[in-house]
Amino acid sequence: MLHTHEGAAAALELSEIGADVVRRGLVLASGGNLSARLDEEHFIVTGSGTWLDRLRPGDFSVINLAGTVVSGNPSPSSEWKLHQRAYLARPDITTVLHLHPHHAVLLASLGIEIRLLTLDHAFYVGSIGVTPFYPNGSDELADTAAAQLVEHDCVVMQHHGCTVVGDSIEMTYRRALNLEDAAKATAFARQLGDTETRFPAEHMPGLHHA
Repeated sequence: MLHTHEGAAAALELSEIGADVVRRGLVLASGGNLSARLDEEHFIVTGSGTWLDRLRPGDFSVINLAGTVVSGNPSPSSEWKLHQRAYLARPDITTVLHLHPHHAVLLASLGIEIRLLTLDHAFYVGSIGVTPFYPNGSDELADTAAAQLVEHDCVVMQHHGCTVVGDSIEMTYRRALNLEDAAKATAFARQLGDTETRFPAEHMPGLHHA
């Protein structure tokens, strides 16, 4: 199934994103995992232990929404449930990016709200969910993130990483970049002594999903 036009195209686009997230320091070594929906019942996800800047087509697993690997890499990412539960919770999305952005994870782990300060933050991020720490690959991690994704397109998991979703690979990546940018801006604002400023509520764009 990965060799279909849709699967090959999605794998190529995710591979390009993977190389970029490593260059930007949004993941280290074999951290993070990426996925894209192929159809109503299947998605591709990066394989276990893969380095996101070294991805090849054979590194992707094809999994159905029941959680069964049907083709491709027989060893999907240990976080495949995070992607599966996201697709089940959000039928409108086509992409899930799980990254480890330093500033976003740091602020969430310290219990500091990540504020949206710019128009881009407001437009792309919209709102941010936060979940407590659960072990890597656990049902609790996947289920709590999915519950937050019902209301938010960006979720930060304390002491771990983020899950960002969207209706295209490109839009989802723009959202992930702006999440980390908002966290950086929040940290800088706090260094300047500001703990209140945020994008004007009356100009906030509408929610990205129903």
